[in-house]
This record gives sequence, structure tokens and C-alpha cells, in this order.
Amino acid sequence: MTFIWAIIAGLIVGLLARVVLPGKQNIPIWLTIVLGVIGAIIGNVLATALGVGDTNGIDWIRHILQIAAAAVLIAVVEPLYSRRSVR
Repeated sequence: MTFIWAIIAGLIVGLLARVVLPGKQNIPIWLTIVLGVIGAIIGNVLATALGVGDTNGIDWIRHILQIAAAAVLIAVVEPLYSRRSVR
């Protein structure tokens, strides 16, 4: 069941990261999910390192870090994926 929640969280984080980025990203949904999951993991590690990984209430800073990490990953991977698709 944890695997399913990771996919759902990856989808949400990945989609929010794509919304934050300007322009159109030419990557498929499966890559958005994968980068969202990786971004969520990176965001959790950063939040824990900063001491805000587990707070009372909603962990807004952790979620922002997750989306930011996923946005950076998408911004880096998207040109590489687009270039690969053109060939």
C-alpha cells in the first residue's frame, strides 16, 4: 500500500512542480511521477536536515521543498528528454 501512496504523492508533487515551472514541459506523465517521487524524497531529506521535517499541523515547508526539488529535477531532465525524443 505504501508503494501506491508513493505513486499518488509523486503524481501530485510532480504536477505541482510542472505548474510552478514556466512554459510547457514535453515529458510524459510516467516521468512526471518518477521525478515527483524523487523530488518528494529529496524534499523530505532537506526538511529533516533543516529540522522542519515533522512539525505540528501541516508541514508546509516540507511540501514546498518537495515541490521545489521536483521542479529542479523536471527543469534539468526535460531538455534532455526532449532532445532524446527528437532523434
